[in-house]
Amino acid sequence: MAREDSMVNCDLAAARDMSVVNVGLLGFGVVGSSVAELLDENRENIERRAGSRVKIKRILVRDLERYRLKYPERRDLFTCDPEDIIGDPEITVIIELMGGLEPASNYITRALRKGKRVVTANKEVMSVDGERVFRAAEEGNTEVYFEGSVGGGIPIIKPLKQSLAANRITEIKGILNGTSNYILSNMSLEGLEFDECLRKAQSLGYAEADPTADISGLDSARKLAILASIGFGARFTPRDVFCEGIDGVAKEDIIYGKEFGWTLKLIGLARLDGDAVELRVHPTFLPDTAPLASISGVTNAVSVKGHAVGEVMFSGPGAGGMATASAVISDLIEVVRDQLAGINNLGCTCYRSLKVKPSEDICTEYYIRLEVHDKPGVMAQVAGVMGTNNISLRWVLQKRNIGENAEIVFVTHRAREGNLRTALSEIKKLPSLVRIGNVIRVENG
Repeated sequence: MAREDSMVNCDLAAARDMSVVNVGLLGFGVVGSSVAELLDENRENIERRAGSRVKIKRILVRDLERYRLKYPERRDLFTCDPEDIIGDPEITVIIELMGGLEPASNYITRALRKGKRVVTANKEVMSVDGERVFRAAEEGNTEVYFEGSVGGGIPIIKPLKQSLAANRITEIKGILNGTSNYILSNMSLEGLEFDECLRKAQSLGYAEADPTADISGLDSARKLAILASIGFGARFTPRDVFCEGIDGVAKEDIIYGKEFGWTLKLIGLARLDGDAVELRVHPTFLPDTAPLASISGVTNAVSVKGHAVGEVMFSGPGAGGMATASAVISDLIEVVRDQLAGINNLGCTCYRSLKVKPSEDICTEYYIRLEVHDKPGVMAQVAGVMGTNNISLRWVLQKRNIGENAEIVFVTHRAREGNLRTALSEIKKLPSLVRIGNVIRVENG
């Protein structure tokens, strides 16, 4: 059945001889309509697994008349008043798919305090307001599920909370944004500049008209904060994540990286170091042999290291209506089962107090591309600044001439971020420097 028609039969369950769980749907965009479609087309299997019929009783939309005109026989299904859903005692499960921080966070917490069970795919709410959401769930003696908030259709929240619960998680690393991964993949495959690949991604629907959250790394930072909070058992927000985007990447960087046997990805990395956690999102060169290096296009992937299991990886479509709907319906099935059994599943798992490692104390290798005046002794000047700041150079290569200037690539051994920043501030003062083309971190381990 077509997505837009699936609403017409969404209450057929009421006519069957089994208990019915009434659901309120907040938002009917790409994901919301996909949830309705998936529930309709796979209803028998979903309801058998849930142990109950499921009826979408009311849907919150912005353009009320649009949907009432489209479904005149179901005009009462749609509303623009959230209280028609949150305040309805017959609706016991709410699925929030509006996106954005507000008013979604307000609706979620209000519903939880009323004792309703909530399913959401809202990464902004869960990363920024997660503590408030879980507190509201405790107050209402209920639960919230959010598998769809990270990785689209990739199961990762539940594995971290349950399947890997016996492990001490030491590292979470992943490609968490399909838009950025598509752009970098195409820059590598086709030798195009960033702006060209961004326009292509937008034309194919892989990037929004305003792609800022994706290309700035903010979207990945939100997801990493959620994963780190669960994996390490401590509360983190996007503000804790050091974040750099991909908009400064040039095709030369990718070409030069290939010469070193590297692939460029926007990586989110959470790593436990004693009682501190390093949290960072930035373009990263990975060895071509690394599992994440082979993840291309809009695919997402998350690698998790645990002391008992070793390293495991989850990959698949990280966005899209049906992929995210798959995660949402999975949560819905579990919520309904819990409701019927009268139990609540795991709530907030943040019980530890961990520090965020200052970004200047993070150690990694660095790729540095400079444009300098093509004169004798310039390389030695730059290398001297690096040396006085305790930065050891692994490779120094002159790549090409740009008029009377030369392009030089430096690759360091592992160095402290703070030392590198000091060195770069000193290099900027060298009269031989034209510009710093780019600085990209390298994860060779």
